[in-house]
Formats: sequence, structure tokens, C-alpha cells
Amino acid sequence: MRTCYLKPLTGLISLFQLANKYLVLVPSEVSLPITHFMDLEILQSLLLENFIVTVKYSPVELLSKLEQVETPVEYFQFYNSVSSVYSSKIEGENIDFDSFFKHKFMNVQYQPDYTKKADDLFLAYEFIFKNKLNLDNLKQAHSILSSNLLPKSQQGFVRTNPMFVINSDDRIEYVAAEPEKIITALNKLFYDIDKLIKVELTDYETFYYASFIHLVFVKIHPFQDGNGRAARLLEKWFLITKLGEKATAVQLEKNYFKNLSDYYSNIKKLGKDYETLDYSKALDFLCMTAKGLQDQ
Repeated sequence: MRTCYLKPLTGLISLFQLANKYLVLVPSEVSLPITHFMDLEILQSLLLENFIVTVKYSPVELLSKLEQVETPVEYFQFYNSVSSVYSSKIEGENIDFDSFFKHKFMNVQYQPDYTKKADDLFLAYEFIFKNKLNLDNLKQAHSILSSNLLPKSQQGFVRTNPMFVINSDDRIEYVAAEPEKIITALNKLFYDIDKLIKVELTDYETFYYASFIHLVFVKIHPFQDGNGRAARLLEKWFLITKLGEKATAVQLEKNYFKNLSDYYSNIKKLGKDYETLDYSKALDFLCMTAKGLQDQ
């Protein structure tokens, strides 16, 4: 074996160049991101410094300062209701929070069609509190949330056909991942998720990667339907896994609905075809949840 030695000056220059390469102006209390050097398969750290500078305030500190909502029902049930209603509303469901709350907790009766899809989502959000975040459980969560959305044969099963997202003008807005590439893409995504779960992340990294997971998943678009619902649930699931029960209060679904045009336009910025997506344009989307805490 040959041993190589750096001359002292050369070593100092190399270290200086490495440090300079990743130097970024961030708030003084924030340490430099550790995930720059992680071997991730599909998620990327390329926008992490820009994310920190743009978000400015620690998302976890903002979360800790949120006032506790006074409600006659249990904390988790209240926020699961918020998540279920607003994730449904994003998909065009005609349901409002007041009606769903009365239906769920005050025995007010409505037509079953009015509440059933939000009811399914409520059960899916309950599921993520009791189960580990992995691909098998995500498929099970999808089967729960799609109970009144898809036939049994498609609930929790990856599609085997091409998928196009059609806009209101009946034009193709996005071409999702080809069927033969879905499993590989999902395996890469959940490899990254597992890796991120096992390491300690800063507050900024946690919110950055939670949103990135959402974005990558919805771009893969692995199911026949319910991909948006599943993507938002997945983002919340990662936050809960990393931050614990306090992440329940992150009303990301409501924030996306309140900023619905930005939500869709920020997703579209990456491109129209899965094969040519440009994640360097993802910053506006990645900042939505963290910045939304400032207005929550």
C-alpha cells in the first residue's frame, strides 16, 4: 500500500477551498447543513442554503410559539380534521371544516357522499401516528384514503399504465413517471427517507426534506388517483417522525389550500415531463410549509 502525505500548506489550502465552497450567510444560531455530504439517491441538498436564508426563522421555534387551540375534542383529532378537510378541498371536494367537525364530533348527520372522502383521509392521518414511515405502510395509508376514490384493485397498488395530468383546458399539463420506472423511483425515495430518519437533522433540514419528499412523490405520481392526498400526508408523516406529536399542529394542508394557485404553479415550475424535471427550480415550493408557519 502506498501512503500519500500532503505538505502542510497544501492541506491548509485544500481545507480552505472546501470550506469556502460551502460557505453561506445564514443566521448565526444555525449550523451548516450536514446533509450536503450524505449519499442520497433522489432527494437533493442543492437548495438547502437558499432555503435557510429564505425561510429566515426556525420553523420549530415558530411551531413552539403557536397558541394552543381550545377545542372540546382531543388535540390530535382536531388537527387531523383540519388536515383531512383541507387536503380534500385541494382536490375539489365540496366540504367545509365546520360541517366536518360537527359530523365527526357532534353527531350531526349529513349525506354520506358529503363526508366519506374526508372521513377516509381522517383514518389515514390516524394511521400515520401508529405506524412507521416506510413504503409498505405508505401503500396501506393510500388504500385507506382511497377507499371511496378508487376500486379495491387499485387501492394501495402502484399503477401499471402511463399517467398524464390534464388541466382545466383539457390539455396535458404533466407526464408522470413511466410505469416501469415507478418502483425504482419509489425505492430510491424511501431509501433516502430511511437514511434521513436515522440521522439528526436541524430544524431547517427537517422542513426542507419534508417538502422535498412531498414534491418528489407527487412528481412520480405512482397511483391511479390520490397522489396529492398521499403526498401531503407523506410530508406530515415525515415531520411527525422527526419532530414528534407537536408536528400535528403544522397546518400544511390548510396553508397549501389558502395558497392554492402558488401550490400548483410552484409544482409546475420543475417542468412538464418526469424525465426532464429541473429540481433547481423547486425553492418556492420547498419554502411554502416553513414560511406558512409565520402566518398560521
